Amino acid sequence: MDFGLILVVLGGFLLGGAWSIWRADSETGRTGPQVVFAGILLAAALLATASGILRLV
Repeated sequence: MDFGLILVVLGGFLLGGAWSIWRADSETGRTGPQVVFAGILLAAALLATASGILRLV
């Protein structure tokens, strides 16, 4: 299995985690740490996907 493909799959997994955290609303709305953690996961997902695509090219 190619390392670029693994990075793209990891990016998709991290994107799903960010989406899951973003959708998990409490009764009072999203908390600050929730937004920060979703942002960190989103950034990691974008980096992993971009580097995976670049490795495949």
